[in-house]
Amino acid sequence: MVKFYNSLTRQKEEVPFHDNKTIKMYSCGPTVYYYPHIGNFRAYLFMDNIRRVLKYNGYTLDGVMNITDVGHLTSDADEGEDKMLVASKRENKSPWEIAKYYTNIFMNDAKALNIDLPEHIIPATTVIDEMISFVSKLLEKGYAYETSKGIYFDITKFEEYGKLSGMDIREKLAGARIDVDEEKRSPYDFVLWVKAPKEHIMQWQSPWGMGYPGWHIECSVIGDKYLGETIDIHTGGVDHKPVHHENEIAQSNCYYDHQVVKMWMHLEFLQVDGGKMSKSLNNIYTIKDLESRGFSAEDFRYFYFMAHYSKQQNFTFDALEMAKNTLKSIKTLVKEHKDGKCDVDTSAYEQEFLSSINDDLNMPRAIATVLKMLKENRSKKIYQTFLKFNQVLGLSLDEEEIPKEIKLLAQERWQAKKDRDFAKADSLRVKLTELGYQIKDTREGFEISKI
Repeated sequence: MVKFYNSLTRQKEEVPFHDNKTIKMYSCGPTVYYYPHIGNFRAYLFMDNIRRVLKYNGYTLDGVMNITDVGHLTSDADEGEDKMLVASKRENKSPWEIAKYYTNIFMNDAKALNIDLPEHIIPATTVIDEMISFVSKLLEKGYAYETSKGIYFDITKFEEYGKLSGMDIREKLAGARIDVDEEKRSPYDFVLWVKAPKEHIMQWQSPWGMGYPGWHIECSVIGDKYLGETIDIHTGGVDHKPVHHENEIAQSNCYYDHQVVKMWMHLEFLQVDGGKMSKSLNNIYTIKDLESRGFSAEDFRYFYFMAHYSKQQNFTFDALEMAKNTLKSIKTLVKEHKDGKCDVDTSAYEQEFLSSINDDLNMPRAIATVLKMLKENRSKKIYQTFLKFNQVLGLSLDEEEIPKEIKLLAQERWQAKKDRDFAKADSLRVKLTELGYQIKDTREGFEISKI
C-alpha cells in the first residue's frame, strides 16, 4: 500500500487506486525565462521520485508537466511584468527565442539528472484557444467578471477558497485594500485573462480583445486537456500553495462543479548554507556550476535522497562532497557484489525498502537500507536486489565498454603472471596504466577499469 501526504486533507492517504492501475499526475513545470537552478531541480527530482515509486509498485503513469512560456508575472499576485518579457528585454531576443533556449537547457539538465519526465510536456502557448474557451465558460457560469484590464475570477463565489493553505479569506478581506485594479471586486480576485496594451509582444485575439493568459489558468487548462476532469496527484513547491494552487483549485473545481485533484503533494525549499538562495548573495547554483566544481548531476541526485521532501534541505558543498563520496562507495560495493558467491537472503531488505518508499517517500530510510545491505558478504543476489531498488534510485551503473585491444593486453598480462614471468606482467601493467586503464587482481582473475 502506497501512502503519500495529502496537503489538502493534511494527512497521509492511500494513493488513489484504479482498476487499470493508471495514475493521472500533474506537475507544475518551469518558467523558461532563465537558467534553472538546483532549487528548481529539487522539485523535479521530487516529481521523479513519485513517478518511480509508483512504477515500482506496479502502477502506470499518465503524467503532464507544463512549460510556462507566457503570462507568469514577476509577482504571483498579478503584479509586475511578464517574466518572459523581462528576459526578452534583458537578452534582446524574442520571447519565443528565450523560451526555446531555456527549455533546451532545462531538458538537458533534467536528462543529466536522469529525471523520469512525464508523458506530456506542454508549453502554455500551445493551448491558448483552450484557455480562452475555459475562461469563457467561467464567465458564463458567473464565476468570473470583466474589467477594463482583464477577466478576473471572483473568489467569493468559491466557498472553499483558502482550504489548501489554511488561509481564512474572510478575515483577510476585512482589512485588505485594492491597489492593482480598482475595478476588482476583491483584492484576492485573480486574473484569468489580461487585456494587453498594443506594445505588448505576446498577445492573442480573444472575445475580450487582444490579450494574454494569466499564469494560473494554464495548469487548469493543460490538466483538463490531457488528463480530463479528475487528476489523482498534483505536485509542486510549497511556495505554490497560498496563491497558484489555491487559484488553480478554485477555477478547476468551479469549471467542473466538483473536486478535480484528489491529492496535492508539496515540496519544501532547498536552502543554501542555511539561508535563502538569492542573486545578491551569489549563491544560486546551476547544474553546470556544480560540474565546474568537480561534481556531477548524479551527485546532486543522490544528495536529494539525503532529506525528506517535506523538510527544508540545506545545500552546502561539504554536504554535496559527502553525497559524492557515498555514491562512489555504493557503486564500488555494487560492482563487488556482481560476481559474489555468498548466498544471502535479501527478502528482509526488500520489505524494508518497500515499506520506506511507500511511507510517503521516506528516502533517507530507504537509503539506509541500501547501505546496510551492501555491507553484507559479497553476493550476486544482493547485486540483483540493488538493480531492483535502482528502479527507484535511478543511478547510473553502466560500465564503460573496455576496448578489445585492452582486454587482450590484460589477458596477456594475466597469463604472464600465471607463468610467473613477473617482469613481463609488470611491464604490461605499466603499459595498461599509460593507456588509461588499471588492473585489479581478484581470486577469480582480474578486473579492468578506466582510471
